[in-house]
Amino acid sequence: MMNVCITREEPSDYAEVYELNRMAFNRENEAKLVNLLRSSDAFVPELSIVAQLNSTVIGHLLLTKLLIQHSDDSITESLALAPMAVHPDYQNQGVGSKLIVYGIEKARALNFQSIIVLGHEHYYPKFGFQPAYSWDISPAFEVPKNAFMAIELQTNALKNCAGIVIYPKAFSLV
Repeated sequence: MMNVCITREEPSDYAEVYELNRMAFNRENEAKLVNLLRSSDAFVPELSIVAQLNSTVIGHLLLTKLLIQHSDDSITESLALAPMAVHPDYQNQGVGSKLIVYGIEKARALNFQSIIVLGHEHYYPKFGFQPAYSWDISPAFEVPKNAFMAIELQTNALKNCAGIVIYPKAFSLV
């Protein structure tokens, strides 16, 4: 396995992260989303994470704050895992897994309670993600049920947390 360094993104990484997201997704939406999220209240600098190989950014994971709105209009804070990008030359080599494991550990250390992801239903469960509907948590838009997942970072963090996920405004701007 490559000697990949996983660390917090620094402002000097921004241009490389933009280009990485553009290349990984073959469009600019995710790259623009990262820029918008960085300048929002949802941004947590410690949870913008890069994978570097020989000082070159080859992967990026962003966890930002989101809200779960309950039927009584109360709110629970969670995190959104999005986007995650790995340079096309380094995909399927464990870089994404390293980013996710590091991100989960870092979010837990910062006392966040849970993470929500809209992603591949066969990839994220290996990290502990389960369908969010298990907790009666749903998105505010139509998605395949098994692709909308959550993980508890603290025991029973999502117990009695039924509600609708409200993503930061930046997600609707791209």
